[in-house]
Amino acid sequence: MSKTIEELLGKEADRLLNHTAIFPKMQLHLPGPDFIDRVLICSDRSAAVLRNFQTLFDNGRLAGTGYLSILPIDQGIEHSAGASFAPNPEYFDPENIVKLAIEGGCNAVASTLGVLGSMARKYAHKIPFIMKINHNELLSYPNTYDQILFASVQQAFDMGAVGIGATVYFGSGESDRQIQEVSQSFQIAHELGMVTILWCYLRNEAFKTKEADYELSADLTGQANHLAATIQADIVKQKQPVNNGGFKALKFGKTVDEVYSRLTSDHPIDLTRYQVINSYIGRVGLINSGGASVKEGDLEEAVRTAVINKRAGGMGLITGRKAFQRPMKEGIEILNAVQDVYLSPEVTIA
Repeated sequence: MSKTIEELLGKEADRLLNHTAIFPKMQLHLPGPDFIDRVLICSDRSAAVLRNFQTLFDNGRLAGTGYLSILPIDQGIEHSAGASFAPNPEYFDPENIVKLAIEGGCNAVASTLGVLGSMARKYAHKIPFIMKINHNELLSYPNTYDQILFASVQQAFDMGAVGIGATVYFGSGESDRQIQEVSQSFQIAHELGMVTILWCYLRNEAFKTKEADYELSADLTGQANHLAATIQADIVKQKQPVNNGGFKALKFGKTVDEVYSRLTSDHPIDLTRYQVINSYIGRVGLINSGGASVKEGDLEEAVRTAVINKRAGGMGLITGRKAFQRPMKEGIEILNAVQDVYLSPEVTIA
């Protein structure tokens, strides 16, 4: 990387690199090389789950650190194949998706039944596979926003995947069914020895007001993480919060003043730490999503997100569109820049 982390953070460098979090790091179960033996060993996860979790930790440039850099490409369904891959048509070919993850030094590649199944015999033993089992298909008209099962846990196991991924749209009218489906799927996955990752997204038009988009509030996303931990997600994938006070502004649910006075501030690291707190204080790893690609500024934004996640006590980043919607060489550079944050001893826990 030609620029340092501090240079990429620009005017925010001091604010992000030197902040002391309001909730003390000593109370967190932080990522590290011994995470399995220190944190997960006391859970009900089987030896096979622990082995597959360690396999995730032992792959790619972050091997041995306890941090994760995952390439997720399910956008061919979620955002349509054309919208996702037309900017860089080589990724219509599933092999290039897997190659990007390998050459980009990722711990794992997460994708669909079709993508991973088409490459399983060639690559499942070379990089850990995480198969996403449900999707929002977005071809029905008018569009509906619902996650439906596209694949079974058994199919993921049979192709050699080390884990499964699923999404719940918390706050949506369909969330009750999705929670039940995913909970049952996670139980089966654990019985088969696979790691479970939950994409924890909020979806409800009422959460978006003229004042703010509370689908990105720390208190609401934090509660989504807590629900994910309840159905035994081993890792939660969550969008990084940009505001707080969703419960108060929308006047629903339950909250208390201490959430906003003792556990959070308006600093992005404190907001993200609240997501970690709700993930059983770090017993369930928090990986933040890399977000959409806007081309100009993607590198800087990816590094900023990684710094906030690491300093908050998170376990890593899951970076897709910023990496694959550009030539492979540039995508690899962005993935490596994110990984460099977790490899850097100068980026400490706040």
